[in-house]
Formats: sequence, structure tokens, C-alpha cells
Amino acid sequence: MTSKSPVRSCEDVDEAALSYAEVKALATGNPYIKEKMDLDIQVSKLKLMKANHTSQKYRLEDNIAKHYPQQITILKERISGLQADIQTAKTNLPADKEFFSMRVGNKVYTDKKEAGTALVEMCKEIKSVNAPAVIGEYAGFKMAVSFDSFNHKFVMNIKGQLSHNLEIGVDPLGNISRINHALEAMTKELAEASTKLENVERQLETAKVEVTKPFAQEAELSEKLDRLSALNALLNMDEKGDDGIGMEDDKSELGTEQVADTRKPYPIENTRHNYAVENGNPQGMRLTAAMADKPAQRVSLKEKLETMKVKAAGNNIENSVQRDKGKEEYL
Repeated sequence: MTSKSPVRSCEDVDEAALSYAEVKALATGNPYIKEKMDLDIQVSKLKLMKANHTSQKYRLEDNIAKHYPQQITILKERISGLQADIQTAKTNLPADKEFFSMRVGNKVYTDKKEAGTALVEMCKEIKSVNAPAVIGEYAGFKMAVSFDSFNHKFVMNIKGQLSHNLEIGVDPLGNISRINHALEAMTKELAEASTKLENVERQLETAKVEVTKPFAQEAELSEKLDRLSALNALLNMDEKGDDGIGMEDDKSELGTEQVADTRKPYPIENTRHNYAVENGNPQGMRLTAAMADKPAQRVSLKEKLETMKVKAAGNNIENSVQRDKGKEEYL
């Protein structure tokens, strides 16, 4: 566990989906929506680049703190061991290649073929699996043999400061040649280890420089994010705003007219649940219970005033008729 936040990235394979507000803005030819969509793409790319930069920075920090130092330590130990083994071989191997001496078991052999045959016989006597058994010594190195059960073969380990492995076959002289080749190959292994150490040390120095570099497009990303926020506020598309653009209801031509609720209660007249509603009609109208849920009609203040004027005029005429009728009855 570390305190670093892991950065994950993936490719966006979804098709671009436009909201209703964006579709309406495009249909109305709003230039800001095109700018916003272009900025969305650019910001997404810059954010992905920044995420990759952050991941690379974390990886470099890990390499600087752990990976490269461990590699350098291992390579230095290997170089030191190879140098010691090369010196051991140089000291114990005779200058004259015709001279030969190898101890197998408790016997010293000066003939290569006899020594190779003794090695094969010693391998046949080994009963343990994957457990090395020391069978002799050659040029200052101990020789241990084990049976590889997975690959079904005998493996010899020449042990000095380091271990050098080789395969043991059925050819006596071939086994002696393999041992000599393994000792001679240490010089080449030393050169390879030294080259690799130089490369790792160079990579460590390069990583120390690269890890201090900031994200190159940080200023550009910040600028585009600010512009995108401004566009979102302008288009009312940000998360805190409405989803629609220009979706406000058009103002009425009457301007300051207010809407009045003219709904009246529906009194029950009979057991069949018929309802009488009076909307300026003296006779009224009957509605069944199924129509009781119908939303009430909303009228403007102007229409209500006109209705009230009509009612007032009707009442005046009715009162005048009643007065005239009363006079006639009195006379």
C-alpha cells in the first residue's frame, strides 16, 4: 500500500451523445455550443495526457526509490563474484592445457576421459531429486550434481563465489569440455554485467531529472478548463444549472396579467356521483365522476374581468325587469 492515488486510463469507445439542450443549441445555430464541444474534446485529450504523465512520474519515483538501487546492488555483487571466480580459475587452471587434474569422489583423475566416465557413474548413483550432491572438485571449484525431474536431465553446479550451471550428458569427454567452457564464459559474463550496470546507473540519473519535470501542457489545460466553465455557465449546461437552453416559457402578450385559479368544489348531487360545475352558465353542467380528475381550466385576469362585466350587466337588467314588474303589480 502506498499513499499514491493510482491512475487508470481507458479509451472512450462510446459514441458522442448530445443532450436535448445541445441539440436545440445546434439547431438554432448557437456558436457557443460548437466551441464547447471542441473544448470538451481538447480537454479530454489533455486530461488523458496528464494522467499518463502522472503515472509515468509515479513509476519513475518507484524506480528511483527501489527498482534501480536493487538492480545496481545485484549487478555489483555479481561483478564482484565473477571477478573472484575468474581469479580462482586463472590461479588453479594449469597453463598447459594438456595437464589435467580433477577429483571425483575420493579419487583424483589426470585423464579427461576417465574423469568424465567417473562423473557419469557418480550421476547414476544419485537417488535424490532436485537436491544437489557434491561429487568432486575441479580448478578450485566444488562440483555438485542434481537431477532435474521436470526436464529429466542431470545438472552440474560449479560453485565458487557464484554458481555456474551446466548439463551433464552421457559423453565423458563432452562433460569435461562443458565444464571448461563454463569457466571460460565467466569473462564474457563479467563484461555483460559491467555494461548492464552502466546502463542502469545512466537510467537512474535520467529518471532523477525526468521526475522533476512538470506536465508540459498544464497552462493550456488550465486555460481551456476556465473557458469551458465559462461556456457552461453561459449555456446553462453545468451541473448546477438547468438542462435546457432557452427553455423558459415565453412571456404572455398581456405582460402583467396574472393567472387565476377558477376551480370550484364539486358538490355531490346524488348517489350516482354527478357533479355540478358553474362556470358562468346559469344552467350549469353535469360531469360524471370519471371527469372529476380533469385539470381545472386556467383563465387570465383579463378574461375574468370580462366575465364579471357580463354578469354585472345581466344582473342589472334582471333587477330592472323585476322593479318594472313590481310596479305593474302594484298599479
